[in-house]
Amino acid sequence: MGLQERLVNDLRDAMRSNDGLRKDAIRMVRAALQNAEIEAHQPLDDTQIEQIISRDIKRRQESIELLRQAKRPELIKIEESSIALLQAYLPEMMSREQVEAAVCAVIARVGATSTAQMGAVMREAMAELKGRADGRLVNEVVRAQLSR
Repeated sequence: MGLQERLVNDLRDAMRSNDGLRKDAIRMVRAALQNAEIEAHQPLDDTQIEQIISRDIKRRQESIELLRQAKRPELIKIEESSIALLQAYLPEMMSREQVEAAVCAVIARVGATSTAQMGAVMREAMAELKGRADGRLVNEVVRAQLSR
């Protein structure tokens, strides 16, 4: 079953069980997916759907930062719960140790020795780790490895 069908089934289940939070989170993602399909003039594949879900999660994380500044803990809890629900639709993210191992392999392959070559390493690493590791974490690991 593809992600699109899984979202439809989960939305149906959330509506039946009267789970407002889950229903709202899935509806927001489905609306974003429909807009992307209209823009692309074709159905989306699972990789594209994962990218849209990731984008929605990042948007919600940014929203949490703004809500912290506004001192709105009740809304922060809602956003955090939505993020947790949406992350279930994404592949499991790599741990820091796994990212470090992958980055070391990329650095060896590229032959980078200083932070001046960070762009080339980041390009290779992000192509290899796309969707499986957070870009900020990859950047942090690359910077640390090249600073040695």
